[in-house]
Amino acid sequence: MYKSAFLGCGGRARGHAQAYQHVEGSEIVAICDMNEQLLNAFGDDFGILKRYTDLHQMLEQESPDLLHIVTAPTLRGTSQLIRHSLMQVASDHEVPAAIVEKPIAVAAEDWKQLAELCQNTKTKFCVNTQLNFHPRNLELKRDITAGRIGDIKFIDASARSTPIDQGPHVLQLVSSYIDNSQPVKVFGQVADGSLLDSLQPSPSHATASITYANGIRGLVTFGTEGAPAISDNSGAHRHKRIAVLGTHGFIHWNMDGWERNTPENGYESGSHSYGEQDILGQAGLTEAVFDWLDDDQNVHPTHLAQSLAEFNLLMGIYQSALTYAPVELPFDPPDGLIDSMKEILL
Repeated sequence: MYKSAFLGCGGRARGHAQAYQHVEGSEIVAICDMNEQLLNAFGDDFGILKRYTDLHQMLEQESPDLLHIVTAPTLRGTSQLIRHSLMQVASDHEVPAAIVEKPIAVAAEDWKQLAELCQNTKTKFCVNTQLNFHPRNLELKRDITAGRIGDIKFIDASARSTPIDQGPHVLQLVSSYIDNSQPVKVFGQVADGSLLDSLQPSPSHATASITYANGIRGLVTFGTEGAPAISDNSGAHRHKRIAVLGTHGFIHWNMDGWERNTPENGYESGSHSYGEQDILGQAGLTEAVFDWLDDDQNVHPTHLAQSLAEFNLLMGIYQSALTYAPVELPFDPPDGLIDSMKEILL
């Protein structure tokens, strides 16, 4: 039985914890949060007795196999980057594995810190971008693997929230449909800097053409100005989608439903409950960590190096917008990308 612990007891952490009703071979043994009201409410609701306000103390006393780091990437009320410091604590305590809430980074500065950590840690870090574990996406990916739509020619994916908020989900979902082939070139544009001083600093809108190492091209769009609405749901986060176009057909997934066109069955479509799909997706992402702990060959799909490559792509969009030119990937992002966008967009 693997032991799991939580750092952060806010609303998003509840989604991580609820998934454990579908996770076999593990239990939540301890939680940690400096806000004792959140800590005790979370512990009471999920029946967790061991509660800490100090991360070091929890890791020393509980020695968890898996740590869920469910915190914001920046310190609330400031622009201080804290993701790396918390992950470094987990690494220093030699926690075997950790699931880190997205986004893994928000700027070039913390991306560089994490790239260095990735090269030197024994902790198996992965990022909580769970969409590819949704049962419907797994089904549609099996269709593609079986050749039911032929060879992939193009991918179109979008989210109506900001690049930094939902972009990590969309970029990882694209990666999952092409076996994590690495991006090699991006040509992008951004607009509206009103959120560049927020807790998750980001332009409000972005779009980009991406070329991957396997030759597949994709188009990604973020923000309400360019990304299509998929339903009447008002929240911007409710509008994530991906379409994969093949030589003989296509698949299209969104948060409320799906479409598929194949030579043998023609056009098909249906609906699903995102909430039901997401809790199973969260459970699948969590169980995949334990599979990785069981066998080093079962590398987690959202492992840190892969997630950093996707964030490097996102920074490539920013750099392309600032230089008015395509960017070859991977690239060494200059410090101050966020400030450079502020100069232009604010």
